[in-house]
Amino acid sequence: MLLCLAGMGSMQAQAPKDQKIPDWAQDLAKRVQIDGYAQAGYTYQHTGGLADGDQLNKRDYNTFEMKRVFLVVAAPITDRWLAMFMHDFNGGVVHEYWTSYRFTNNNAFNARIGQFKHAYTIENNMSPTELEAIDVCSEGVTYLAGCGSDRLIGTQYGRDLGLELSGETNDGKFFYKAAVMNGQGVNKKDGNSEKDFIGHLEFRPTKELNIVATGQIGRGHAVERSSYINDIVPGEDYKRNRWSAGFTYKSLNSRLSLRSEYLEGRDGDVTSRGVYATGVVPIAPKLDFVGSYDFFNYNVKADMDQHKVIAGLQYWFYKRCRIQLQYVYKSASLQDQVMPSGAVGKVFTHNANHAIMCQMQVRIK
Repeated sequence: MLLCLAGMGSMQAQAPKDQKIPDWAQDLAKRVQIDGYAQAGYTYQHTGGLADGDQLNKRDYNTFEMKRVFLVVAAPITDRWLAMFMHDFNGGVVHEYWTSYRFTNNNAFNARIGQFKHAYTIENNMSPTELEAIDVCSEGVTYLAGCGSDRLIGTQYGRDLGLELSGETNDGKFFYKAAVMNGQGVNKKDGNSEKDFIGHLEFRPTKELNIVATGQIGRGHAVERSSYINDIVPGEDYKRNRWSAGFTYKSLNSRLSLRSEYLEGRDGDVTSRGVYATGVVPIAPKLDFVGSYDFFNYNVKADMDQHKVIAGLQYWFYKRCRIQLQYVYKSASLQDQVMPSGAVGKVFTHNANHAIMCQMQVRIK
C-alpha cells in the first residue's frame, strides 16, 4: 500500500505528457493519511523470589526489546465517511480495521463498525504514545480491559469486534459511546452466542477537566485457565461485568496533567478492584517528571492485592518523540515457580519486584 501511494505521488512527474493520471488515483493519493510510531528500550528487573530467603526463584533479568512498531492508515472517503487500518509489525498482528460514518452535520451522532479499541476505561482509549508509563496501562486496566494479564480472555490489546455509536453535544461538554461487541478480542469470532454491551460517558465542565464513567456487561468465553481464578475452566461461559469512574486534568498552558480512575470487575463469583493516579509535572522546557501510584486486587477473596509505584523522567526531543527513564516497584506479582524437578508454574506472591526501564519513542505525526 505504501509503495503504491508513493508511486502515485511521482506518477505525474514521470508520465509522458500525453498520458493523464486517472482522477481516482490522484484523489486517493491526496486523501490517504499515514501515521505510525515505534517504541523500543531496555529493561532490568529484579525478582525477590516467592518468599523471604527463597534463593531458588530469586533472579535478575535484563533485555533490550522492540515493543511496538505500528503503521496507521486512515482514508477519508468523504467528509463524513472514514476507513482506518492499523498493523503492528513487531507482533505481526492487525490491531484495527474499521469504518465510521457521521450522520449529523455536527458530531452528535456517529457509527463505527469493525475492530477497534473498546470504550471501557479511560486509559484503554489512549494511545501508548500518550500514556506516561513505559509499561503502558495501569494494572487494573491491563487486566479488566483485556490488554494482557487476564488469561481467561487472553491478550486482546483492549480491542474487540463490534458496532459502536458515539457523539458529543452541548458544544462538546458531553460525549458518549455505546457499543455491542463480541467480547472475544482481536481477529476472533465470538466464542458464544451472547454479546457484550459497553457504555462510556464523559462530562467536560471546562476545557482542562474531563469526568468519565464507563461500564461493560456480558458473558465471557474462557480460552485458558486463569492464574487468579480457579473455578472457571477453558471453554466455559461465565459472567464478565466491569465498571469504572475517574477524571483527567490537562493544563492548556503546559504539559501538567493528572489522571485517576477507580475500576471494578466481576468474573463469575470473583471480584477484582483497584485505583490508580498518574501525573506529569514539567520541570524544564522539554523535561517532565512522571509519577504514578497503582493499587489493584485481582481476587478480593484470595487477597491478591498489589501496590505499584512508578517514578521517572521523560524528555521530548521532537514533537511527539521522547526518551523515558523510570523506576518501577511492585509489592506483589505473578512469578514463575521453579520446582526442584525443573518444572515451572505460575504463582502469585507478595514479594517485592524492582525494575529500571528506559524507552525511546518516535512518531511520524
